[in-house]
Amino acid sequence: MTLTITPSGQSCGARVTGIDLTQPLAPDTVAEIRAAWLDHHILAFPNQKMDDDDLERFTLYFGGFGDDPFIKPIPGRQHVIAVKRRADETSPLFAENWHSDWSFQARPPAGTCLFGITIPPVGGNTEFSNQHAALDAMPAALRAKIEGRNAIHSARGGYAPSGMYGAQDKDRSMDIRSGDEALATQLHPFIRRHPETGREGLFGCAGYIMGIEGMDDAEALPILSELLQWQGREEFRYSHQWEPDMLVMWDNRSLLHRATGGYDGHDRLLHRTTIAAWEG
Repeated sequence: MTLTITPSGQSCGARVTGIDLTQPLAPDTVAEIRAAWLDHHILAFPNQKMDDDDLERFTLYFGGFGDDPFIKPIPGRQHVIAVKRRADETSPLFAENWHSDWSFQARPPAGTCLFGITIPPVGGNTEFSNQHAALDAMPAALRAKIEGRNAIHSARGGYAPSGMYGAQDKDRSMDIRSGDEALATQLHPFIRRHPETGREGLFGCAGYIMGIEGMDDAEALPILSELLQWQGREEFRYSHQWEPDMLVMWDNRSLLHRATGGYDGHDRLLHRTTIAAWEG
């Protein structure tokens, strides 16, 4: 196979062609994909007629399966989640705030794979924000507010019984299971080095960050608000347009992402796997 890698021209992202992901991949091909992934942070593979076996096999080339809490896997699978929305669904859009997947875990996942099955003809882009670029361009005064500090991450805002996807969340087609375990907290530094490239970047955002260690809310919340506005600036973004039979893999250690709507009246279905934290 001869890969063709076409950069998006935006802050991150590239399109990869010349490969068939329904077939096993040679080690040198996997290494080439990993290198491109680390370089561009998000890769899109169009025209892949993959099934769930193919999706799981591809995921395992890049690490073990990550632990996906709060969302029940599809029937017959342990590691495949359906990200779906019915044409007539009225519940709030899933995952519309900037976040890095499962950043509230002690060892957050390295990456996420998402395969487009039913893709609406309009809307539904996924937006990404390059957090290496965001840190590189950050004003010194803002960096000084977070340098050496830990963020307090938690799933409570989304997955606690009182959260967005908790007991009051009705008419949602995704199989979300809220629970008190979402109240737990986990510390991660705001600035950390990528475990594979060594490049510094910002980690985590308002979707899961509840506060700043050693700082009361009156002081922390304005900093978090200022940080959020910076992290999602237009110059750091890539807006991904989905196609049916497209696989996308992204690096949670380098990026934030969020869902967008604009496809009311259309069904949408994607299958997702999670790549576990990198072991080295």
